[in-house]
Amino acid sequence: MITLFDPFFLRGGSQKRFREMFRNLSDGAKGACCMIVGSLLLTSQDAITKWMTSSYHAGEILFYRGIFTFIPIIFLVIWTSDINLLRTRSFKSTLLRAVLGSATSVFVVLSFTYLPLATALAIIFLSPIMLTALSVPILGEQVGWRRWGAVFVGFCGVILIIQPGQGGVWFYFLIPLFTALLATMRDIVTRHMKGGDSSLSILFYSMIVAVLTGGVSLPVFGFNVPNWSDAVLFATAGIMVSVSHLLIIQALLFAPGATVAPFKYLSLVYAAGIGYIVWGDVPNLGKIIGATLVVFAGLFILHREMNSKKSIS
Repeated sequence: MITLFDPFFLRGGSQKRFREMFRNLSDGAKGACCMIVGSLLLTSQDAITKWMTSSYHAGEILFYRGIFTFIPIIFLVIWTSDINLLRTRSFKSTLLRAVLGSATSVFVVLSFTYLPLATALAIIFLSPIMLTALSVPILGEQVGWRRWGAVFVGFCGVILIIQPGQGGVWFYFLIPLFTALLATMRDIVTRHMKGGDSSLSILFYSMIVAVLTGGVSLPVFGFNVPNWSDAVLFATAGIMVSVSHLLIIQALLFAPGATVAPFKYLSLVYAAGIGYIVWGDVPNLGKIIGATLVVFAGLFILHREMNSKKSIS
């Protein structure tokens, strides 16, 4: 299997033993490794983003972080000597997906501004469940009663996380709910794309729109020039965004979604740990049960979809 990362594994150097060990793994194990590392990197940059929300608004974060996301992209284009990796065959679809992705990023940052890290992520993880529900009216797909049951369980889990009857600023939970909806619409557009675009191309144009969105907000909402320590954090988060997305895409190239997707949910446990260590966040029993239901519903829907594809083929 030739992949985007093959140049790193085909060259000699001090990492020869690691390369040989990785190449000897099964495709499923390779996919699991990429998904775990990619998800943990993505959650780590989420934590950095949440930390920066105390000093910068969403537009500033998108702009400053977005600048550094191009470093891995440019590096890979130079490394492979293939500028065609950045070409797109469907500019309108790519642009629409980039706009939806940028809007999703804005609301992700807003979610982290007002909610604990793990709580916000647990609600955003409702996106695959929303995709199943909306695939019927928008994509014309058929969904059986079992998957509808999983959709119901997933939304019950979100209600347990929000706990609207417990008082407090429950309306802040609408932000990650809307984030999940935007992510769902982005994924629907992705399904409609004709194919032929590399993952690097999709990421490249998404980052362009994100940086432009953040840049437009600066004269409107004002901006702070990052100091050196903040600049390092923005650079770290930006590089993590690109590398994590490429690793997650690579995981799906190595192995089927049913094999690697469950490892993505480890990021919720990781986020809960970071939230406790950095901010002292301790989720109550209702939130833990709710997050568990969302994860269970998402995994069950994935399992049913994979079985449906096997029966069709």
